[in-house]
Amino acid sequence: MKKVLMLLVRGYQRFISPLFPPSCRYSPTCSSYTLTALQKHGAVKGTLMGIARILRCNPLVHGGYDPVPDHFSLKRNKQAEMEYIRSMNLK
Repeated sequence: MKKVLMLLVRGYQRFISPLFPPSCRYSPTCSSYTLTALQKHGAVKGTLMGIARILRCNPLVHGGYDPVPDHFSLKRNKQAEMEYIRSMNLK
């Protein structure tokens, strides 16, 4: 099941996404996030995480860096974002 879902996301990335201008407010993109979530957490949890991320990607959110957490969570990975911001300020 996980492979089928990953194939669907890759199909979206290859055939549908190029038809529209880039609009994802997060890094990595929502489709890349979903692929990573599927790889790390499996079909059910990865799909839920991907859907939650897509629902968070809207005009009312500032976006930013939000990698897939190592543990299952439907919330934004604020700890990783803060570490990323700190590392960028040190450079």
